[in-house]
Amino acid sequence: MTAVTIHPYRPGAIGETVRHHAIYYLEHWAFDVRFETQVARDISEFISQMDSSQDGFWWAEKGDKFAGAVAVDGTCAGKGQARIRWFIVPERFQNDGVGTLLFDQALQFCRERDFRSVYLWTFEGLGAARKLYERTGFKLVEEQQGSPWGPDILEQKFEMEL
Repeated sequence: MTAVTIHPYRPGAIGETVRHHAIYYLEHWAFDVRFETQVARDISEFISQMDSSQDGFWWAEKGDKFAGAVAVDGTCAGKGQARIRWFIVPERFQNDGVGTLLFDQALQFCRERDFRSVYLWTFEGLGAARKLYERTGFKLVEEQQGSPWGPDILEQKFEMEL
């Protein structure tokens, strides 16, 4: 079994993260070009202004392949609060523990930085991810119907006190 290695940001990680988001959400949810461009714009801005005292980005590698990514945005979330963003694990690496390793890295970072709470936005229908969020202590705190990227979805905010 090939080991999973977690790395901090390096050149190329933005492109891989955007690519995997765009492909997965187009294939499974019919998200349109607005989704890919928003992810690309937002993650590029985040990385270019990242403050390592409050923000983090990690990507996973299994063998020599990109196996996922996650970020913690502590700069724009509000005092004492962090936001988990751009969490993605390509399908071929799902159920291999990659998502758990990445998510644990993000939560460890939040605890080390003494954030009081952490939240994330997702949407209804991502069952495996929701199980991971709830297993680690996140609670559903808000829902809103919308169609920001094409099809109508029920957006969900999960939050956890640290």
